[in-house]
Amino acid sequence: MDLLDFIPFKNEFNKAYHGLTDNANHTSENPVFDALKVRRFAASQNEVSNFITEKIEHWVGWDLKSKKTSVGGMMMIRSEVSSFLLLGTKITVTFGLSEETDRNGYPITTINSKAETNIESRGDLGESRRVIRMGLSALDFEFRKQHVKDDEYLFRSLDPKGQNQALQELFDNARLKTKPSEEKRKPSKQAIPFRPSVKTNGTSQNTSDAENSEASDSMTASGNGTRDQEKPARSKVKVIKLKK
Repeated sequence: MDLLDFIPFKNEFNKAYHGLTDNANHTSENPVFDALKVRRFAASQNEVSNFITEKIEHWVGWDLKSKKTSVGGMMMIRSEVSSFLLLGTKITVTFGLSEETDRNGYPITTINSKAETNIESRGDLGESRRVIRMGLSALDFEFRKQHVKDDEYLFRSLDPKGQNQALQELFDNARLKTKPSEEKRKPSKQAIPFRPSVKTNGTSQNTSDAENSEASDSMTASGNGTRDQEKPARSKVKVIKLKK
C-alpha cells in the first residue's frame, strides 16, 4: 500500500487535476480511474455492438456517426456527444470491440473506449471521462452476469498478455474514414520588392519611378514614331491654266 493512499480526498484531487489539464481519456488495463478499465464480457461481438448502438440512438445528445469493422476484425463504433456542461461542445467518443474464443470455445468480447473533447483550451472538466463512464456503466448493468474478471480471463484466454497488447495497439492505431475538417486558410500576402532610391540632379527618385518614367518616355517616343509613319504623304497637285 502506498502512503499517498492515506491522503484524504485523493481521488477528488486527481479528478480535478485531470479535468483541468486533459481534453481526452481512454481505457486501459491499469487506468488512473477504475471507471476507465477495459471491459470483458462472455458475449458475442454482435450482441454487444447492437446494445451500444441502440443506447446511442436513444440517449439524449448522442449522435451515431459510423459503425464499421477495421483492420484486424475490431468493430469501431463512433459517436458525437453534446456536452451540457460545456455549452454544447462536441465530444467524439469511440468504442472498439474485439471478439476472441476461449479454451472452451465460448466467445469473449473486449471493449476499449476513448473520448476527445473538441475544445481549444486545455481541460474539459472531466466531460470526456464522464462520456466513457456512461457507456461502460450501461454495459456493466446489461451484461452484469456475463462479466469476465481479470483472474477468470487469465485462465480462459489462450494468450492473455499477447492478446491484450495486440488489441490495445490495434485500437490506438485504428483510424476511421471521416471528412477532413475545413482548415481556415489565411490569405497569402504578396511580397513587394524593395528597391533603393537613385539620386538624379540633386533630387532623390526611386528606381521604380525612374524605370516607369523611362518606360513611358520610350512608349511615347515609339508611339510618335509609329504615328508619323502611319500618316500618309500628301500628294502635290499642279493646276494648269490654258491661255486663250
